[in-house]
Amino acid sequence: MKELSELNLPSNVKYHEEHEWVSQSAPFRLGISDFAQDALGALTFVELPEVGAKLVRGEEFGTLESTKSVSPLISPVNGTVKAVNEAIADNPDLVNSDPYGEGWIIEIEMAASELEAMLDVAAYKKLLEESAH
Repeated sequence: MKELSELNLPSNVKYHEEHEWVSQSAPFRLGISDFAQDALGALTFVELPEVGAKLVRGEEFGTLESTKSVSPLISPVNGTVKAVNEAIADNPDLVNSDPYGEGWIIEIEMAASELEAMLDVAAYKKLLEESAH
């Protein structure tokens, strides 16, 4: 596992306690944090929702399978799936190698106000520090 200081935690996204992130401007993209991909290990399969699926904050919308485990993707926002990243279906390790770029998971149609309940980078780092102890 990476040390907290080694994690790539950009400040241009908002974070969720379940380790997903959402970009702060449209198109709103969602992915998993560097912490999450590091904890999961090498991804082997990504189960993506259908375009048009309704997302409900706090509910599962897909899964990530790695060599270590199967983990649910929990939606940090309410919205509708606008696009899925087909590249990660064929090449799941993009999520590991570039979680904030080529490894994004879905695009969401949502109200910008959905971001208000999410964490900025400082609050997310604090959450990670507290969970490490």
